[in-house]
Amino acid sequence: MASQRKGFDYLFKLLLIGDSGVGKTCILFRFSDDAFNSTFISTIGIDFKIKTIELHGKKIKLQIWDTAGQERFQTITTSYYRGAMGIMLVYDITQSSSFGNINKWLRNIEDHATDNVAKLILGNKCDMEARRVVPTDQGEQLAKSKGLKFLETSAKANINIDKAFTMIAEDILQKTPNPSLRPVDPVIDPRESQSSSGCAC
Repeated sequence: MASQRKGFDYLFKLLLIGDSGVGKTCILFRFSDDAFNSTFISTIGIDFKIKTIELHGKKIKLQIWDTAGQERFQTITTSYYRGAMGIMLVYDITQSSSFGNINKWLRNIEDHATDNVAKLILGNKCDMEARRVVPTDQGEQLAKSKGLKFLETSAKANINIDKAFTMIAEDILQKTPNPSLRPVDPVIDPRESQSSSGCAC
């Protein structure tokens, strides 16, 4: 079986989206490398990481794309919505504007992604309780109103990071019952991925 020769049963393409500075890059690095760097600067364009996990006896290769939140990169990043099987919408619990913009990101998904894409809302930086401006129940209510799942995370304190990726992989797996539907492993050109070290996490 081709997938066994490649060492995995499924390939899931995931996308991290949200405003600049909400901690998308830090979430990605915490999950992929179990590392945290508070000096990350904003992602330029798009970057990616790959990590293989196991769910229900199946090896699942996650190809995770970290998108730039700045408006000037929107034309670059929207092309990556196509083919995404799961999208994580990230806001910063200490920045109300990033929470308010979740609706904008949801509209982008509607415009550019497939109808059955799995979605998960993440309220990041939950370790910074003293600076919180977006209550947990507000995030929960938004997710519930959209029929989506919700978690609060912290890349710095490593809270719910693995759980978030497991949850969205579970959702995708439920929508992909037949291993023969596993997408072909795409050829990735690292030159298309430009990132700098650093983000506010």
